[in-house]
This record gives sequence, C-alpha cells and structure tokens, in this order.
Amino acid sequence: MLTTTAIDRVVRAALDEDAPWGDITSDTLIPASASAEAELVAREPGVFSGGAVFAAAFAAADPAIRVELALADGAVFGVGDRIARVVGPARAVLLGERVALNLTQRLSGISTLTSRYVAAVAGTGARIADTRKTTPGLRALERHAVVAGGGSNHRFSLSDAVMAKDNHLAVLAAASGGSLADALRAARARLPHTMHLEVEVDRLDQVEEVVGAGVDTIMLDNFSLDDLRAGVALVAGRAAVEASGGVTLETVGDIARTGVDVISVGALTHSARAIDLGLDIELDSGTR
Repeated sequence: MLTTTAIDRVVRAALDEDAPWGDITSDTLIPASASAEAELVAREPGVFSGGAVFAAAFAAADPAIRVELALADGAVFGVGDRIARVVGPARAVLLGERVALNLTQRLSGISTLTSRYVAAVAGTGARIADTRKTTPGLRALERHAVVAGGGSNHRFSLSDAVMAKDNHLAVLAAASGGSLADALRAARARLPHTMHLEVEVDRLDQVEEVVGAGVDTIMLDNFSLDDLRAGVALVAGRAAVEASGGVTLETVGDIARTGVDVISVGALTHSARAIDLGLDIELDSGTR
C-alpha cells in the first residue's frame, strides 16, 4: 500500500532538489497575485498511475493549490484525454509542475508497460511480478504503479522474505559442508512459520533437492521453455514455481504457457519509458 508518508518523502526531496532556494524565474517574472489554471493532458495512450503523487507535489509547493483528478490509478487513457485539473497561485503551480510531471510520467510508464505484460499472459493463470530493480528512493511509488497496471509485487526489500539466490547457495555450500537440502531444512527450522522461503536454481538437477527441503517457492532462473515445463512437472505442486531472467514482451506468453505460477520481470521498473503527459497552463494576472 502506498502511504502518504512515502509520497511526501519523495516529493519533498524532489522539490528540494529542483528548487533548493526557490524558483528564481517565476519569482522574477510572475506577479505574486497571479493565479493559474492547468490541465494534465495525455499526449499518448497509456494506463494512469500517480494521482496521489501528482496532487502531493502541488500541495508541497503550496497547500492553496487545488488538484482535481479525472482518472483513478489504473484507468486507461487515450491521446488528448484530460487526466487532472490544477488551480492555484501561479508561482506555486509553476514551482510544482516539473516534479509532478516527472513522477506521474514515470509511474504511468511503469503501469502502462506492466499492463502489456499482463495482457500477454491473459488466460494462463501466471502472475506478472516486479523485482527489486527499482529506482533508488522510488521503490514504494514504482511498486504501486506495477499494481495499477495489473501486476503483483514481489518482496519489497531484503527484510521481507528469505530468498536464496546463486551467490547465497555457493557460500552456503562452502560453509555448511553438508547437502543443500539439509542446509535449507536447518534454515527453515530457524525461521518463523510466517516467513516465506524462496530458492533460485539454474539447473534442472537442483529442483528435487530444493523442493524436497520444503521451500515455499522455487525460482527457475534463465531456463529454456522445455526446461521450464520439465521443472513445473518435477515440482508437481509442492511449491510455487517462479520463472525469471531475460523475460520480454515477446517471450512472456510462451513462458506463462509452461505452467509457472509467477513470472518476475525486472524490466517493469528498470526499463519502463515515461509516458508523455503535458501540463497546459493558463495564467491570470489578476487575483481570484
């Protein structure tokens, strides 16, 4: 869930970065009494995300600004659609404009890309999930955008679940001196019963040993389609099966049809292109 605290932290940091000592241009050129009315308009089709972030950026610039959202997060829009209306002191509207646009364009880009991946696996039962490959400082916002696009969230941070990847397993094998299954069982015994345990494998011959240790999810990393099908058959419902590694819009449908439960896609957040949204402003030199 995207909290007000998370939004405000990002917005205030962005405003401090963009206008550390105020907006010199607007303060010099725009009368203090001027008001502005602006519309957020789509320049291309997409899926909207970031309404609360957009409003928070302007509220941080000046609480007197009023933002009216025409679309909810997750709504589909077309070229020329009006997404929001902004009314308030002109200097403050101009101060908050770039931060509001940067964040909303970024988040809408993520939700739009996510929606395409979700559409590509429709009818298969597979879920599209994000990864920790997020922009530093923006994870909470970007994860929210994935959900707005119809996707699911993976673990939020290193503190949320045990996820043993190849480097963990290499160190574990060297340190334990025993079998991988025994080491995983010992780890499971130390965990609270509510803690999720996921293990990544990169070869079919690892599947039985890992699943037999009682893991909750097994990740099949960079498997071919044939090996994914074989891996799903080996697991046989004893754990959730996640596919990961090099997933694209062109390959995700075939991956989903192998029978995996989850497909994690780093590209949702690290490769999403910002959606083109514009803020069309009209200034009024008088007071109102």
